[in-house]
Amino acid sequence: MSLSRRTLLAASLAALPALASGRALAQAEGQWRAITGDNGQPLPNTRLPGELVSEIGASRGVTWIGPREASVTLYEFFDYNCPWCRAAARDLDDLVKANPDLRIGLLNNPILSVQSAQAAKVALAVQRAGGSAATAKLYAALLGPGTSGRIDGTRALDAAARLGHDRAAIEQAADSDEVREALKAQMRLAANLGLHATPSYVVGTAALLGYPGPKSLARVLAAVAECDEIACAS
Repeated sequence: MSLSRRTLLAASLAALPALASGRALAQAEGQWRAITGDNGQPLPNTRLPGELVSEIGASRGVTWIGPREASVTLYEFFDYNCPWCRAAARDLDDLVKANPDLRIGLLNNPILSVQSAQAAKVALAVQRAGGSAATAKLYAALLGPGTSGRIDGTRALDAAARLGHDRAAIEQAADSDEVREALKAQMRLAANLGLHATPSYVVGTAALLGYPGPKSLARVLAAVAECDEIACAS
């Protein structure tokens, strides 16, 4: 994966949301349900068409965490260079431990930089080689507690090698048409869902734009489990 080729491919991927904006659902910075984040500020959220939501779980390259038959599924669309995505990743273990009946699906939406798209392609190559368990380990190695700094393709390849993957094989796979098309599909889906913030979450037929913080996210998940809405009627 030469630098020029990698940069050109990633640049084209990073431009996808802009290309898809004409087809994206119109979104207002408002609220479908009155929800506040841990900072006390209103959290933008919206209702999504069920037919689009149903496409998420069928996407290629989703990293799954938690039981297959969970009662609640939470999807996170993230960027490896988003500081709030890093905060969410550091809270992930506690979220999983507190919600054993929760399934999480992680999807790439590298809209912030070329370097983010490079890292996402490496992650999808690891996904192809080792499945969700391997990709979840890479995700933790890049965004988990104790990590910092900009993440690009080289850093992602280094992390994959430390986890025992064949660096050359992962680099070759990251530059494949299969990986490139999988990343395009995830980014196109995020754009069509109107998920213009990172991270963004989809649970049920609702989208949360931005990381609400661990306490607020826990309240949302509890509400979904109780009444199938992100906020139950009082």
